[in-house]
Amino acid sequence: MSDKKPNLRKNMMAMVTIVFVLSKFVSAYGQAKDYPAREQRERFQSIGSNPLNHWPDWRGPTGDGRSDATNLPLNWSEAENIVWKTRIHNLGHSTPIVWGDQVWLTTATEDGRTLYAVCIDLNSGEIVYDVEVFHPNQPQRIHPQNSYATPSAVVEKGHAYVHFGTFGTACLNSETGEVLWRRTDLNCEHMQGPVSSPVLFDDLVIVYLEGTDVQFTAALDKKTGETVWRTDRPRELYENVEPLFLRKAYHTPVIVEVDGEAQLVGNSAQLAMGYDPRTGKELWRVVYGDDNSISRIVSGHGLFFVNTGGTPDSVRLWAVRQDGVGDVTNSHVIWEVNDNVPVESSPVLVGDQLYMVSNNGILTCLQAKTGKRVWRERLDGRYGASLLYADNRIYACSKQGKITVIEPGPTFRELAVNELDGEFWASPAVAGRSLLLRTRTYLYRIQSK
Repeated sequence: MSDKKPNLRKNMMAMVTIVFVLSKFVSAYGQAKDYPAREQRERFQSIGSNPLNHWPDWRGPTGDGRSDATNLPLNWSEAENIVWKTRIHNLGHSTPIVWGDQVWLTTATEDGRTLYAVCIDLNSGEIVYDVEVFHPNQPQRIHPQNSYATPSAVVEKGHAYVHFGTFGTACLNSETGEVLWRRTDLNCEHMQGPVSSPVLFDDLVIVYLEGTDVQFTAALDKKTGETVWRTDRPRELYENVEPLFLRKAYHTPVIVEVDGEAQLVGNSAQLAMGYDPRTGKELWRVVYGDDNSISRIVSGHGLFFVNTGGTPDSVRLWAVRQDGVGDVTNSHVIWEVNDNVPVESSPVLVGDQLYMVSNNGILTCLQAKTGKRVWRERLDGRYGASLLYADNRIYACSKQGKITVIEPGPTFRELAVNELDGEFWASPAVAGRSLLLRTRTYLYRIQSK
């Protein structure tokens, strides 16, 4: 036995040396990121096993931009608190979505002829999968400020679901990157491009398709992609509506529990409504008769906070009681605000106060139960990303690359203003103690050292 021990040690030392050399080779030649080096990243703990690491929806685990995470970064720059910075090819405005050690997002060529699902390793920033999911033959035109990959993915254990509006919906095996099913027959004329993201509920993936020609919600079987139910919008509200853009919508619905029962709550052009997510049956509606915004509904205190859409100078925010049945337009709207309401950014509810930032940077704090203004402050820049509340802070990301951090409360209190290179069109995401921020060119993982 004593004669074999030195050989065993020698063999083990040789194997360690080979692994070390190979790791250096991969570090130098096989990574798809720009900053920092592997030695710097190793100072940051792997967080894939942390349940707070899941950010499965555009607005997080609860669908409303709130997180229980703590010890998030307050200050950062291109030279400070960056764990990694990965270049994302082509163009997409989708928010990074997280499950365990994986970050999923979408991107697309600027002509819309190739649509991708991309998976990034959360710990290293390396691109794990880069899948060409769809190849539209004749992509519809889009708004100059939109992209062909604006809808965000949704994820759960083992699967990632991507949606590109009329161009296709697909499910991928998140462990292999294999596309399990595709749908390209759920179509509409977007006019300005797709925006609405999918939503998961039980065994369903739910998508909004709302164009100038047809407007409907479809629930697909997660395993097969087959249609379980489809509900079209009430035709009488859309007939003879001109101009055509008043018929389309950009909205992403949300699952809300009301009196112990799940509702699928969302906006369309002309109206907002609640559905039974299992069957697609309409439960209630409020009719406002206008274009639809991107801003997602949030809820609390027995209220839905509904952005009615419209042109930037005519957008309204309604508070709608949650106990309605049928058309409750004249009975359940308890307050309305029509001053500096965002078209794009979604608000966030913190306690008894509702916060929202308008497209031109007016940050407003309202009393959620009454709509009364608590305070208002102008931020620098223009805003489209939704607000994030975490660690007793609110993060507001501007299209000019600045993120203002404030402390929620009865008075405006700015904690920090941070800036990165590029523009923020995607909303921020949380993974453990990290923020994930996507500019037009890069995905960043930000974490305090």
